[in-house]
Amino acid sequence: MDATKRSSTWVLALTAVASLMVALDALVVTTALSAIRLDLRASIEELEWTVNAYALSFAVLLMSAAAIGDRFGRRRWFAFGIGLFTAASAACALAPGVGWLIAARAVQGAGAAFVMPLALALLSAAFPPERRAAALGLFSGVTGLAVLGGPVVGGAITQGIAWEWIFWLNVPIGVVLVPLALRRMGESYGPHVRLDVPGLALVTGGVLGLVWGLVRANSAGWGSAEVHVALGGGLALVTGFVAWERRAPEPMIPLGLFRARAFSAGNTAGFFMFASVFGAVFFMAQFLQIAQRHGPLDAGVRLLPWTATLFVVAPLAGARVSRVGERPFIAVGLLLQALGMAWIALIAAPDVAYGRLVAPLILAGAGVSMAMPAAQSAVVGAVAREQIGRASATFTALRQLGGVFGVAILVAVFAGAGDYASPQAFADGFAPAIGVSAALSLAGALAGAALPRRRPAGAADAPTAAALSTQRA
Repeated sequence: MDATKRSSTWVLALTAVASLMVALDALVVTTALSAIRLDLRASIEELEWTVNAYALSFAVLLMSAAAIGDRFGRRRWFAFGIGLFTAASAACALAPGVGWLIAARAVQGAGAAFVMPLALALLSAAFPPERRAAALGLFSGVTGLAVLGGPVVGGAITQGIAWEWIFWLNVPIGVVLVPLALRRMGESYGPHVRLDVPGLALVTGGVLGLVWGLVRANSAGWGSAEVHVALGGGLALVTGFVAWERRAPEPMIPLGLFRARAFSAGNTAGFFMFASVFGAVFFMAQFLQIAQRHGPLDAGVRLLPWTATLFVVAPLAGARVSRVGERPFIAVGLLLQALGMAWIALIAAPDVAYGRLVAPLILAGAGVSMAMPAAQSAVVGAVAREQIGRASATFTALRQLGGVFGVAILVAVFAGAGDYASPQAFADGFAPAIGVSAALSLAGALAGAALPRRRPAGAADAPTAAALSTQRA
């Protein structure tokens, strides 16, 4: 093996492991939420923030982190992201209270924001065009293992050792990855893009205000001044962000891209798809543990019919998107996801047999696995080749924000109808919350139906949907 191939192999291995670690961390926590609630005496709002703090900082820092790496060195800042993520993981494991845990999770999200986009950029720079698609396919396959293994790994560690070890697991991996990345990977740079600091501040404050208002609405009251100020201020800041991005010299999100119907419809479908999925993931593992009395590991295993569909359906759908077009895969896929979630909402009860949940879990999983590669294909296929990186980053940021809003909305619905007092009380809140997940997925299906009938062929078809299909977490 010559030096160039050896170097590119190191890049593939290191970026894939780092991305697997980051993606896994977003999901292992789902089956540990019940243990965290009991151990740290966390409320439903605080549990929500342990998930949303990670996703929120990840989403709003993603594009700025990519710009920093492009300007000052991708390898250097990729290693920095791993180090920050590793240190924050140790802080999560040592958390004496839920407030500490939430703050550490936010720092974890910041580290992830450096790791994920720079891993893809380093990988693309390390491989020549004729080998790049195969490398991206391997990278995506390894990263996609987080979807299948996340709930099971989280459940096994929580049940077999303690929930803190889902975070300690990252520490030895990160300690090994940082020096290897600095020694074995070549440095690469991208175009020098000015950081959009005002845009970053506006979108962070706006999203935080909206999520805070949704989180506090049930406990403080929808008519309270706190909720009105949070929601009103958040909406005003998001409006200000849009206005600023229209005239910013180098905007964080180039709003001109949204003039393409495929780009705007694909991103809208992705936003609602991940709002539905993240919200459902937040509650499904808890339902299996709290309402049905299963242990964390058993709950993780029982989610496999839902998550395992990604490895069967997504590659098949991704391989056919370029021939059939994205619209049917997104519209039909998210309709199936909506039907699966609605089915679960109708039968949810503490005594419902697990066998009755398997079919709707498979239906929902197959649907979202069809829609996912098609949505990203629609987004990157709607722009010129030189804009593919920015388009993909925009899609990733919006899907993370969708996840934040999905969890916030479903928690608000849950808190209005149920609580943790008993299995029945939990089921009383779970059913309407999952019903809202179905409605969010249906909204995504309607957005998908607005796509052009077929995506025109062109240079932007180069990134294959199959290679992108497993980037779920």
